[in-house]
Amino acid sequence: GMSIRNLPIRRRKSVAVKIGDLTIGGDAPVMVQSMTNTDTGDVESTVAQVAALAAAGSEVVRLTVDRDDAAKAVPYIREKLDKTGVDVPLVGDFHYIGHKLLSHFPSCAETLAKYRINPGNIGGVKKRDQRFSAMIDIALKYDRPVRIGVNWGSLDDDLATRMMDANAAAANPRDAGDVICEALVVSALESAARAEELGL
Repeated sequence: GMSIRNLPIRRRKSVAVKIGDLTIGGDAPVMVQSMTNTDTGDVESTVAQVAALAAAGSEVVRLTVDRDDAAKAVPYIREKLDKTGVDVPLVGDFHYIGHKLLSHFPSCAETLAKYRINPGNIGGVKKRDQRFSAMIDIALKYDRPVRIGVNWGSLDDDLATRMMDANAAAANPRDAGDVICEALVVSALESAARAEELGL
């Protein structure tokens, strides 16, 4: 049989985006990104891990920015990395209160090269658009790209329920797993379209 390694890989056409001095997408080479598992509020251990990841070949490093201490630490992490010549761009991974952290800690918003938003974990329907819009506004203010990241563990409940209900009512219902996979894609695409509507 044919090995998957022998299959030709066709890249999806995408818009090129700048992350610091690097370019992702378009015709740019595929970029290696990793993520720390330290407490971002612990500046020393996070700096050490980012430096180790960069030394191992990571071109971009993502940090969890989940509370005030983490947001406050980001500029100090960047400063210490710069002093040691580690210029890898830092990406902020936000959950639930990203809109507050980015607005309350402008130095964090400015320091990060990119923001990552998971539409499934920024609050219920009523709050979601307001929070999402606030984060997009800040990204526009600092001219930062935004990654819309969806995953199984934090899929938008309302969207999943809506799609599962529609599937159950269909003449030929599909496998539930297939519907959930489609919901992940729809969540990402709808959020990206909303970000574009907002000017990103």
